[in-house]
Amino acid sequence: MRKDPVELLLRGLYSALLYVLLPITVYHLVWRGFRVREYFKRWDERYASYPESGGQPRVWLHAVSVGEVNAAAPVVNALRELRPDIRWIITTITPTGSQRVRAQWGDAVDHVYLPYDVPGSVGRFLCHFQPSLALILETELWPNMLFGCRDRDIPVYILNARLSARSLKGYRVLKALVGRALRTVTCVAAQSQEDAQRFIELGARPEQVQALGNLKFDIRPPDPSAVLEAFRQHVPASRSVWIAASTHEGEEQAVADIHARLLATNPDVLLVWAPRHPERFGKVEAFARDRGWRVATRRAQQWPAADSQVFVVDTLGELMAFFACAQVAFVGGSLQAIGGHNLLEPAAMGTATVTGPHLHNFTEISRRLDEAGALRICADASAVGDAVKELLEDVVERERMVQAGRALVANGRGALQRTLELIAPQLPPPN
Repeated sequence: MRKDPVELLLRGLYSALLYVLLPITVYHLVWRGFRVREYFKRWDERYASYPESGGQPRVWLHAVSVGEVNAAAPVVNALRELRPDIRWIITTITPTGSQRVRAQWGDAVDHVYLPYDVPGSVGRFLCHFQPSLALILETELWPNMLFGCRDRDIPVYILNARLSARSLKGYRVLKALVGRALRTVTCVAAQSQEDAQRFIELGARPEQVQALGNLKFDIRPPDPSAVLEAFRQHVPASRSVWIAASTHEGEEQAVADIHARLLATNPDVLLVWAPRHPERFGKVEAFARDRGWRVATRRAQQWPAADSQVFVVDTLGELMAFFACAQVAFVGGSLQAIGGHNLLEPAAMGTATVTGPHLHNFTEISRRLDEAGALRICADASAVGDAVKELLEDVVERERMVQAGRALVANGRGALQRTLELIAPQLPPPN
């Protein structure tokens, strides 16, 4: 088949630029390593250097970090049950994503970091693992990887695909290249019609794109009863508890100020604080102690003491259970232009939810929750504090929001079944 000369030119320029920038990746890993020690490890995987032979072909799934791994879990679990003979390779980019893969599946799946998108690394990765099918979560559009899969006849499905208006603008510089890469994909399974249309605007052909719904609705919440029972042995149900979840460094001052306001009128209120990134665990604990508050942590004390004012959840994988321990949740990443985090988790766990205004990563979900009356979207940190205080004091309104959120989550399910019907026929034949 004759290659598109424009594609060859664009790929050549893109790849040449990445090779020039490749030494900077070392500085990036070192810089990240000083904040998260795990970035100092497993560099060979990021450059697709593997000590052992690849072995049998696999189905490959890429999920950039924790949120994408959680969204992928129902798909992987269902397909592993359907076809236990298939060997899986799951890639992430972040150490927290890697930890989530291991917590979810242990050694039942293989895991490596996704290599940088230079042709040499891409070629070594694909030759080593020999994927017969590629499943990519949400918005990971790496041109050389997509072209590499096409050149090796590996079908690619972008699952739970989302593309915000902001991200679409960001891709405009590379639209000619990314659009061509998108057209190599077998199917883009979009979260919504709006996402589907944006992928078409970016370059996908209309017949490639389907709106199947959001897999996050199909995440089955864990049973929180054991955590909740133990928590209630230390914190009575009559005590006001709010949780600040998935907060970022730039939001910590706002969370502290809100808690100080709440303590001024209700000295018994407890803040459960779960920072987004592990490197912030110790810093948030120290930050709270510097305010003069009595602090307990999940790792050190296990549970809050009777006089604790702040309880830091410095573990991974337990956030959803701790949502059930709070009456009100603030979900971070929303007071800065980060774009928010998963708002369905507190809704599924029965917690009234408050968020800031920056929700471009969850536009559809936040809109539906807002329209259902299950979410308070606030203009700034001060308004978040007002909403948290009001909801802690208003049992009736909290319960109305909780019921609305649970109903929306229940009614939103179905993307998992549609996704399985789409990709199951593409699974490799049994050995």
